[in-house]
Amino acid sequence: MALEELQAVIQAGGVLVLSGAGMSTGSGIPDYRGPNGAYSRGHQPMTYQDFLRNEGGRRRYWARSHVGWTRFSQAQPNAAHTAVAHMEQGGFIDSVITQNVDGLHQSAGSDRVIDLHGRLNRVICLSCGALQDRSVIHERLVEVNPDFSTYVERINPDGDYEIPDEQLVDFDIVSCLECQGILKPDVVYFGESVPVERVSVAFELVNQSSTLLVLGSSLMVYSGRRFVEHAHKNGKTVVIINQGETRCDHIADIRLDADVVDVAPNLMDQIRSAC
Repeated sequence: MALEELQAVIQAGGVLVLSGAGMSTGSGIPDYRGPNGAYSRGHQPMTYQDFLRNEGGRRRYWARSHVGWTRFSQAQPNAAHTAVAHMEQGGFIDSVITQNVDGLHQSAGSDRVIDLHGRLNRVICLSCGALQDRSVIHERLVEVNPDFSTYVERINPDGDYEIPDEQLVDFDIVSCLECQGILKPDVVYFGESVPVERVSVAFELVNQSSTLLVLGSSLMVYSGRRFVEHAHKNGKTVVIINQGETRCDHIADIRLDADVVDVAPNLMDQIRSAC
């Protein structure tokens, strides 16, 4: 019954998607909080404060991220990304706010996407603000670390690999070519705030929508949960599809405990059949 209700809601249009890590697990990018997520393995992501004040921490991050980038950058959209893109192209979904940093919504064909937490394929200088493509920085790191190689165990949601610290001590990092400033992936780290302008645009999208469709997010992090709470407070229909409980289950009008990679393509097929 919930799937039939969901179909009717989507067909009515005015849908805004809020996607989380569960959207990309089917593309080989793990989440933090799922049964096999990074937190269950004791992984602690880099914080903004540690990155700023600790050169050793920056070296560890860049070394691990350098190894992980090749695999992370090769991730492909899965059936859920494709379904969302097709529903957008069909006029049922207006826009997407994603908490992910992988760019897979855009790769699948979605045009109206807000990257709430930034994009891992861009690098920003913290001094002058210059932006560069991640592939350029990757090549520079290869040049200054020609003999760097290591055994990798597993990738993490933020694109780095778990590598023993003793293998990282000789890794050299690079700085901004314009001002020699500190380079950082253009993503929002834990402990860092989402840019105010980006948040404002996201809230406006919620205000313009009639339904907020949450796909693959536990909503444990406030940066995404606030949009669900705002939607509920303002009388929008709240739909949540996620494997496992979320922080907003109590305010969801429709709730499916399922993998979005299974549900989204079926939903798209049903909508197509009904049209």
